[in-house]
Amino acid sequence: MDLEAEYNNRARVPGHPAIIAGWQRDAAAWRAACPRAELDLAYGESAREKLDLFWPEGRDEAPMAIFIHGGYWQALDKNFHSHCARGLVERGIAVAVPSYDLCPQVTMETIVAQMRAAALFLWRRHGRRLFAYGHSAGGHLSAMLAATDWAALGATDGTALRAPARLVPAIGPISGVFELEPLLGTSVAEKLGLDQARARALSPRFFAPPAEVAVHAVVGGAESGEFIRQTRDFATAWGGTAEEAPGEDHFTVIAPLADAASAMVERFAGMVPVG
Repeated sequence: MDLEAEYNNRARVPGHPAIIAGWQRDAAAWRAACPRAELDLAYGESAREKLDLFWPEGRDEAPMAIFIHGGYWQALDKNFHSHCARGLVERGIAVAVPSYDLCPQVTMETIVAQMRAAALFLWRRHGRRLFAYGHSAGGHLSAMLAATDWAALGATDGTALRAPARLVPAIGPISGVFELEPLLGTSVAEKLGLDQARARALSPRFFAPPAEVAVHAVVGGAESGEFIRQTRDFATAWGGTAEEAPGEDHFTVIAPLADAASAMVERFAGMVPVG
């Protein structure tokens, strides 16, 4: 198998620059149009440890979700993805969209810790459990949040987290990477600095399935066989469901997130925890 061809999505989709430019335009438009947007809230100390929080009109007590962007842990930021919150916001759900530091400036373990910090920031500020959804690397990170032992994390860092054991009881990863070992030796991994042991340790596909976590994983039907396999195998391992979006590639697959009437948004809205 040519793993470079399977995992190098930018090479597989030559039109990706125009799609990403479209994301940036649509994201800026949504930031301006959202009824209420709290921008650049700091959840940590680094310049990229910030999130935007988009609220539905008149819903201060809205249930809450977090969308995590992709870019193979080494590219992009929240400002390319604001519109991915739109569909859920228009269904009455508040959505946070964080940035995080990128490899190789930080390790993947640091990025996981930053997403945990973002989730805890939202919990401490609003007291709501979270539905986590994300694209590509963000799909991986949503799974890492669902697998987190929040009580153990509090014991490790010496804080009284007082977060529920299942702070993230439902996830919707889109075109995620849940097994990192196949990336080793490809150009994708050059900036990740992983060895085989760390790649396995960061692969949620091989974790014991967390109790009482709902999973619905989505992948584009026009994506590589490996992305489709990873989505199917992860959903099966965690007792969830998987769906192929017909004809969609790695970049177009997230378009329905901006449409409140889309089947994807309808499915995800039903997974958002209340309280």
